[in-house]
Amino acid sequence: MKPRLVWLILCGIWGSTWLFIKLGLADLPPITFAGIRFVIACTILFSLIRIRRIQLPRARRDWLLLAVSGILSFGFNYGLVFWGEQYITSGLAALLQATLPAFGLVFAHFHLPAERLSWTKIFGVVLGVCGVGVVFSNQLTVAGSRALAGCVALILSAMFAAYSNVLVKAYGKHLNPAVLSAGQMLFGLVLLLSVGIPLEGNPFRFHWTPMAVIAMFYLAIVGSVIAFLLYYWLVLNMDVTKSMLIALVTPVVAVILGMIVLNEEFGWRTLAGGAMIISGIGFIVVRKTKKKEPSEELFTSSAGAD
Repeated sequence: MKPRLVWLILCGIWGSTWLFIKLGLADLPPITFAGIRFVIACTILFSLIRIRRIQLPRARRDWLLLAVSGILSFGFNYGLVFWGEQYITSGLAALLQATLPAFGLVFAHFHLPAERLSWTKIFGVVLGVCGVGVVFSNQLTVAGSRALAGCVALILSAMFAAYSNVLVKAYGKHLNPAVLSAGQMLFGLVLLLSVGIPLEGNPFRFHWTPMAVIAMFYLAIVGSVIAFLLYYWLVLNMDVTKSMLIALVTPVVAVILGMIVLNEEFGWRTLAGGAMIISGIGFIVVRKTKKKEPSEELFTSSAGAD
């Protein structure tokens, strides 16, 4: 399979997951919805690990890393994503999550000595933050405080995912990608279900419509298992600086699908703010392309991966 084809497939998958989250939220409560998604995905990944006889980590520090990064990336991150998207459009949710690389640059400054902040990087981060401010400026008047809360939830989700990525890059590069994904999902789903079931009730009594079932399995199998396996294959077969551009394409795909399928509308503030966010991140990507070696891993594993 050609790397460019895999790149396009990943753009389509991670751009479409926002639509399926929105479709599933029409019938399912958010936190347990996210938790069950990873129960399915985690079961499949651990089955693959067993079939391929991949060695699980033995060191306590590795399991601690999986626990902390999993709670941040799959617990807090996806819990906030699913909760926040109840109140905002799928396209706007994808756009706000695209701030993840900017947060990653800030956290990397303190944890990764080789990736210090520069004035160029700071400019890109500031431009992205200003874009978020432009988007926020109209949310309260358009859809009330819940829409604003939804926006804040998506920004926080990007922050948690970015910090998780930095921790993995700093301390978990020796772990097998399948083990890393499955382990993180395991700890994340425990948190999601521990919070979701007491607050949202028995999952067997949810309104399991055909669309809810389709959304659940699409997110679990296509959006989680297939997407992450393809992504890690891509990292080995394409310059990682090019794979980072997926984070810039997924919001565009999400916006287009939201407008076509859900009739979502985007005002000039969302479009202008979105352009600033994407431009800021794009500016950072261009600078990193000039300075980094292709083999170095960047903050891409969760960017747009929802």
